[in-house]
Amino acid sequence: MADRKPEHLQYLDPVVLSSIGSLELLARMVVEGFISGLHQSPYRGFNVEFTEHRPYSPGDEIRHIDWRAYAKVDRFLVKQFEEETNLRAYLLLDCSRSMNYQGKGRIAKIDYAKMLCASLAYLMLLQRDSVGLITFSNVIEQYVPPRAKAAHLEAITDGLGQTVATPDTCLNSVLADVAERIRRRGLVVVVSDLIDEPDSVLKGLQHLHHMKHDLILLQVLDPDEIELPFRGVVRFHDPESQDELLTDPGRLQDEYRRRMDAFVQAYRNGAAEIGVDYVLLRTSEPLDRALAHFLANRRRFQTGRKHSSGVRT
Repeated sequence: MADRKPEHLQYLDPVVLSSIGSLELLARMVVEGFISGLHQSPYRGFNVEFTEHRPYSPGDEIRHIDWRAYAKVDRFLVKQFEEETNLRAYLLLDCSRSMNYQGKGRIAKIDYAKMLCASLAYLMLLQRDSVGLITFSNVIEQYVPPRAKAAHLEAITDGLGQTVATPDTCLNSVLADVAERIRRRGLVVVVSDLIDEPDSVLKGLQHLHHMKHDLILLQVLDPDEIELPFRGVVRFHDPESQDELLTDPGRLQDEYRRRMDAFVQAYRNGAAEIGVDYVLLRTSEPLDRALAHFLANRRRFQTGRKHSSGVRT
């Protein structure tokens, strides 16, 4: 008998989630399932506290001391105001046609990415972060300005629901446009299959990094794209260029996997060199890995903002 998945992972299975019609409901289920499962997940120890504190310092107003926290830990802690704790985040979603690919028994990359963006938005809003949405192909297709109100989740999910695949992508030029649009420092989360020239994409990310934005790069790929598991003669179709190739992939598999590994490594290594967090996500995987990665880095992003000099936050 096959082992049953832990209950919280069943709520994070992308195929199960795809049957839910409402992205807003889906986001709530994913995040609440994720939080309830933290104690039994590989990400044990992550702190999901939505009220932040800091030690009392001389000059702080006594009325801001959290006396309940004092009773628990015997230390004076001050509740932080929203402007001290909030992040301003932007979710950048790739909606080019290559994101439409869907392996057998799985969901399309674009649907996986939408679920991920909706879930990240809900998680950020729970923590009183401001979150906005930008969808793009070779240009910015849609812009939903960041807000921190809980009701803003509906605007985000409506925007995701209206997103359709467009012919092609040029991530470098889009990142340049984003840099011009968001002058105030924030967190930029790019969700894309990154089917583009790594050097060009990394150059665009470096521009944003130099502007003091924090960045997370989430590369979404179908396992087929990584493994090329096909047998026999297969016709391959490029959704963006419309080119076709009839071939026996079995003869190309080793070389294809070598090149795909080099492609992924180019992003992983290039991102590390410029200080960008990179995560590879397969559409067969639950969504908890990306959520955990965000939570693990949120405090570091905040700390970096508070200690940087000469930058408005």
